[in-house]
Amino acid sequence: MAEIQLRPMAETDLLAYKALRDAMLAGHPEAFTSDAETEGQRDLASYRNRLAGGAQGTTLFTLVALDGPRLVGALTCEREPRRKVQHIAHLIGMMVADTHRGRGTGRALLEAAIALLRTMPGLAQVTLSVTAGNRAAIGLYESQGFMRYGRLPDAIRLPDGRRLDKDLMLLRLQ
Repeated sequence: MAEIQLRPMAETDLLAYKALRDAMLAGHPEAFTSDAETEGQRDLASYRNRLAGGAQGTTLFTLVALDGPRLVGALTCEREPRRKVQHIAHLIGMMVADTHRGRGTGRALLEAAIALLRTMPGLAQVTLSVTAGNRAAIGLYESQGFMRYGRLPDAIRLPDGRRLDKDLMLLRLQ
């Protein structure tokens, strides 16, 4: 395996990003709040809001992980736009291709994102949500200092009838 390269997502990555996201939503419905059917119909251009400065400036960055030319992972960070809560950022959409799970790709993305966030003036904390039963993801987040501060019961309702809780996690940057 070639060494994984991490970098900010560029416009030229959008097609590969959408393909990875669509595959992850379809293959792991319990891990994401978005659903595969709805998101699969999204126009490619709608993902421009995941580029730095997108979504009316609230997207700080999306980091992508590349194995050679193949996009195999991504993680987006958004910042609250309202003045009183601009010290809070949110990690969303963490995903790693099934072919690259267990190889440290998610850890590399998370560590790089935290390092970037620590350089941004005025940021004091970062939050995320994770499906409560996802032990591997929770273990990864805890290993980087995230703490659970709450649980949202019945956060996700899947077509097969399962109801899943989401753990709400926080990392203080300062």
